[in-house]
Amino acid sequence: MPASHLLLALAIVAVWGTNFVVIKLCLASFPPFLFAALRYTFAFLPLVFFIPRPKVPWSNLCTYGVAIGVGQFGILYFAIDGRISPGLASLVIQTQVFFTIGFAMFFAKERLRLYQAVAVSVAMTGLAIIALHTDANTSFLGLALVVFAGLSWGVANTVSRRAGSINMLSYVVWASVFSLPPLFLISWIFEGGWEHISASLSSAPLGAWAGVLWQSWGNTLFGYAAWAWLLSKHPAAAVAPAPLLVPIFGMGASAYFLSESLPLWKVLAAGLVIAGLIVNLFWPSLEKWLRRGSG
Repeated sequence: MPASHLLLALAIVAVWGTNFVVIKLCLASFPPFLFAALRYTFAFLPLVFFIPRPKVPWSNLCTYGVAIGVGQFGILYFAIDGRISPGLASLVIQTQVFFTIGFAMFFAKERLRLYQAVAVSVAMTGLAIIALHTDANTSFLGLALVVFAGLSWGVANTVSRRAGSINMLSYVVWASVFSLPPLFLISWIFEGGWEHISASLSSAPLGAWAGVLWQSWGNTLFGYAAWAWLLSKHPAAAVAPAPLLVPIFGMGASAYFLSESLPLWKVLAAGLVIAGLIVNLFWPSLEKWLRRGSG
């Protein structure tokens, strides 16, 4: 992967990682599924009037929109709303790596190399440590919900790759419309109906609305459009592990802004996850360097 693409991946994961603090703060003003619906409302509007629809099937746009909007973020917001701490959520969501690579092996017939299997195993060990340390701030339900969000992210990654070489900003904008009906419906049924939705919208402070726009423009339009573009240019096994850096930003920002504790087990878990990333990203270059040295 070229250096410019690596820097782009780093910028994406920095935005995604620090965003977990924004999510937690905004959930004090909006219920989770309404919050997700607002995110995709402003991702869709007003850009849909200025950007042509990408030349992909409606079914592809629909699957991506539902997977990323409802399956990933609707469920993730629901989990962070009292069921798992933001820092840990930023780590557990990285199960998307394993799902993305698995889907690529099944659908695109990409081959899993030995060093990638080792990298995945090391990272999974870090996630297993999380599962052994549930407490008052993190429940098994919260862990399961975030793993499901990771599965949905893996589905979205796979679907976006099948869209091919297209304008990914247009793709994300037009796919967002398919997130809206199920998110608003879930919010209306389970979050108190129109009266509660109306009260949340009218009472939310300016900072909460700024958080919504940050979700829509910073994370959705920049983050996911750029991420989908990277996936269209490189094998999934090379690109998918990059968000393993998200927990570094997520846990660091949560500790700084939300005073989330960082005991040794959290540091160890994050270290193992990052070690898996390093092995996956840099082993091919190291292998080539060793071959040249021996030759």
